[in-house]
Amino acid sequence: MSLSGVLQDMVKTTFQREFGADATQLFSAPGRVNLIGEHTDYNDGFVLPCAIQFETVLASRLVPGSDQIEIFAADYQQLHVIDLTAPLTPASTPVNTPRWAHYVRGVVAGLQQRGLVLPGCQLVVGGNVPQGAGLSSSASLEMVLGLGLSTLAGAPLSPRGNALNGQQAEHQFAGCQCGIMDQLVSAAGQAGQALLLDCRSLDYQTVPMPASLQVLIIHSNVKRGLVDSAYNERREQCEAAAKFFGVKALRDVTLEQLEAAQTHLDPLIYARARHVISENNRTEAAAVALKNADIKTLSALMAQSHQSMRDDFAITVPAIDFLVAEVAAICGERGGVRMTGGGFGGCVVALLPADLVEPVCQHLSQVYPAAHQLEPTFYLCQASAGARAL
Repeated sequence: MSLSGVLQDMVKTTFQREFGADATQLFSAPGRVNLIGEHTDYNDGFVLPCAIQFETVLASRLVPGSDQIEIFAADYQQLHVIDLTAPLTPASTPVNTPRWAHYVRGVVAGLQQRGLVLPGCQLVVGGNVPQGAGLSSSASLEMVLGLGLSTLAGAPLSPRGNALNGQQAEHQFAGCQCGIMDQLVSAAGQAGQALLLDCRSLDYQTVPMPASLQVLIIHSNVKRGLVDSAYNERREQCEAAAKFFGVKALRDVTLEQLEAAQTHLDPLIYARARHVISENNRTEAAAVALKNADIKTLSALMAQSHQSMRDDFAITVPAIDFLVAEVAAICGERGGVRMTGGGFGGCVVALLPADLVEPVCQHLSQVYPAAHQLEPTFYLCQASAGARAL
């Protein structure tokens, strides 16, 4: 049975056990990996992610006459109940609410604010998106809930509407001022395609993944400490740079303008802005290279992206830099490798020809534990479809 089939069976079985009845509808939403374009999304820039086959599955059943949402998290064996007759705000969240339920409450509140009348229902949610790896398990949860609940309410959200609702939940209920990328690619992803997303207009275009390349995600297993606070700090620094130039976001500043103003900017703010502006340029160029199967150019752009994250944005850690260097030494110009995600640990993404996947995994399994006393975890991924009813 496939990974997805196993997960669906588990969620359906859990639903039967917890609620004594069969679920009537299933929904799914994927995690994602960002191929290039890091910390550009909240600067109104461009990103180039793809949805991956790891997913969150939601089983649902309407409960006529009920004014509650009962949701059971199979991964934590926890039940959370939301009273649909009471105001739902961050301030009304009970003190002992588990973190996963904050996302649920945020999605429900956003749907209500959008005018949806949510019905009483029972839900079970479970996922296989690796948590803490920067592969957007939270966005996957938000998108499956947004699509599932809006469908139960008789007004299924569009991918853009679902993404915006999930981003709002993240901002208001989870306390992370994320951009729109994670939610939008989870909502709108397509099999076999990366998406070049314009995070200002929310327009996107599909970019075919070259058949010659495989997506290998390497989890460093470095515990990602202080991610939210550091993420919010980087966002504030970018906003300070945009304010200096009198523009809405760094999307509107060119490298030439930045260089001309360097002596007037705090060196730290300058470095942060240089990463974002140059990363935007790299992302658009990478989409062209990917479309043309120009692996040599793609390899160079991914290498430059990693250097920029390391030196200008300061979000890599030694273990991540080690992994990137080791993969690059093996694949050369035949593939690309860089850190992916918010930073401070997490994962490396490599685009590799099939014949290099096994050698890379074997090599890292030998050298990485010796250098950093950690075992790497490998995920071989396919570009997959976005949120959908099953």
